[in-house]
Amino acid sequence: MIENIAKIARFNFWDQKPEIGLKRSHYLSKIKKFQDSRLIHVLVGQRRVGKSYILRQIISDLIDSGVHPKQTLYINKEFSEFDFIQNEADLSSLVRSFLDQMTEKQTAYLFVDEVQNIISWEKAINSFSQDFTQDIRIYITGSNAELLSGELATHLSGRYVSFLITPFSFNEYLVIKQLPKTKNSFLSYLQTGGLPELYRLPDEESKRHYVSAVYDTVILRDIVQRHQIRDVRLLKDIFAFVVNNVGNLISINSLVSYFKHQQRKANYETIAQYLGYLEDVYIIYRCERFQIKGKEILSGTVKYYLNDLSFKNYMFQGFHLGWGYMMENLVYIELISRGYDVYVGQLRGKEIDFVAQKGDKTIYIQVAYQISEEETKNRELAPLLAVDDNYEKIVITADDLALPNFEGIQHTLYWEKWGGLD
Repeated sequence: MIENIAKIARFNFWDQKPEIGLKRSHYLSKIKKFQDSRLIHVLVGQRRVGKSYILRQIISDLIDSGVHPKQTLYINKEFSEFDFIQNEADLSSLVRSFLDQMTEKQTAYLFVDEVQNIISWEKAINSFSQDFTQDIRIYITGSNAELLSGELATHLSGRYVSFLITPFSFNEYLVIKQLPKTKNSFLSYLQTGGLPELYRLPDEESKRHYVSAVYDTVILRDIVQRHQIRDVRLLKDIFAFVVNNVGNLISINSLVSYFKHQQRKANYETIAQYLGYLEDVYIIYRCERFQIKGKEILSGTVKYYLNDLSFKNYMFQGFHLGWGYMMENLVYIELISRGYDVYVGQLRGKEIDFVAQKGDKTIYIQVAYQISEEETKNRELAPLLAVDDNYEKIVITADDLALPNFEGIQHTLYWEKWGGLD
């Protein structure tokens, strides 16, 4: 394995400092809290949202804090140079060779990118995490929720901490593009998306090709190949249906009826399964309904949101999706990135866009493009006014100016106060 270590040297920090991209401080600070713990650090999220860059940023920060570069080992299973690592035995052999080269008993730092591409990876990771003879800190990334939750729950119970990584926020977009924090900048972001690579591309055509390539990788490689899907067209059409119905309550039965009307064969079980696969690869998220008065999750209809609006903006431009729905999508992604459990609120026949909960904190949120007209303002405020508890209530819009608080309800401009992570 010594020759393999030499082969992968250019991907590591041993003799140079690879590109680390825009520092994503929100994630780095959260992960750093567990730096001295032997818990396995698991970064999950859709492909191409920047998990690899965050791993390299962690390595860079460790080196800046005094860790010797040769205490770190970075493995990325998306590069062909790492094809010699096929299973847990190959991974174990490489890591043991790496550890043998350490000149003294130091803390070792192992980073494995897209770990699900290694057969039985969990056995090797579990072994390293429990090896009391070697102080080793482990960081892994993966692009499949089912894979990680399944194997981790079985083999690493209670010995890992996970972090959901999402695309660039509005504030990160401003830094990358060197733009002022204005409404026009926000509208530009809304019509683009947050996939990091988009900002390196020169024109709209290349962006469309890139987003389409990401989509094909997620659909064909992460779902179709993994689950041996036969009806690929149905899978893609279900995703298109979700894109066209972001922010709308839908049910599996409604999809069955939709495809039946199109004279397509699609039963309840298949559609439910395919939706689950799309969720597993983090390309969509399901937001369930929450009965505020009864404090319970409601079955039946749910809402779906996209991991990134670039899929709508560059692949389904013919679909009409209003500014308000697109903003709603952004707010949902930001809330789950902040660590909230997020639901659609239901109260006496009224719907609140989001009930966000974290610990003992609850926020009720309405999202609208603008509420400058009296009728729109009254419609958006009514569900919040119906809630009779003292939790925080917010209306988020893209108006030019924020209105004064009304009966405890805050009016916040997304482009001014949101678009970042705390």
